Amino acid sequence: MPELPEVETIRRALDPLLRGRTVTEAAAHPSPKFAPATAAVGAEIGAVHRRGKYLLADLAGPDGSWELIVHLGMTGQLGLDLDPDGPYARAWWALDDGTTLTFRDVRRFGRIAVVPAGDHRALPTLHALGPEPFDPAFTPDVLWRALHVSRARVKTQLLSQRPVAGVGNIYADEALWQAGINPATRRVGRSRAARLHEAIRDALALGLANGGTTLRDYRTVSGEAGRNQAALACYGRSGQPCLRCGATLRRSVLDGRSTTWCPRCQAR
Repeated sequence: MPELPEVETIRRALDPLLRGRTVTEAAAHPSPKFAPATAAVGAEIGAVHRRGKYLLADLAGPDGSWELIVHLGMTGQLGLDLDPDGPYARAWWALDDGTTLTFRDVRRFGRIAVVPAGDHRALPTLHALGPEPFDPAFTPDVLWRALHVSRARVKTQLLSQRPVAGVGNIYADEALWQAGINPATRRVGRSRAARLHEAIRDALALGLANGGTTLRDYRTVSGEAGRNQAALACYGRSGQPCLRCGATLRRSVLDGRSTTWCPRCQAR
């Protein structure tokens, strides 16, 4: 599933392409998950934002201010050169400059919504997101306090999006490895929370600098693969030596999610 670096890479590419454009026509798969896309017709697109793993585009229409919200799910792709008539096209928007933005989603785990600006109550996960990892308000103490209130495993807490927004399976494994914290740990003290805070930011920043991680479906707006898969130190490397200590990395399933970790560097 695309995480913060992938979604932010897409946002940065889309913002200058869509800002100021008017949606002249739209179509969508009849599923309630995609049908709201057509509500954007007639609106002028403003800035494109990101919140966690969600893309949010400002819409100015004759009846007020709205937001077009897109969650890519596991296999979602957005592009101006995707075939709007292709078998996996779930929605498309024709723009007044003659281009067409298409949302392609093979497994249909993505979602599209159009809501009044700032009103995210219809999307509970978005509504309850934790702080953005690069926001100055996201401090080591904020992370420690968020983790401290739950007895859930630390990786499971990160994936819930409540301690911090935008971290998924890939970057959780990377950050926990970098911080030397076992993903099954249920208690994280202040010093380890400070290491994890830095590691989360470092892992996400590296992924963003590399244009995201492409393991299978993720592509940039121009259709290119990300480069961060070559920089992964932990995720997906089970059976290979730890780059820090040389021990063999292990894989386990933790609360339903595949997890890679080092039994020496991340001992409980």
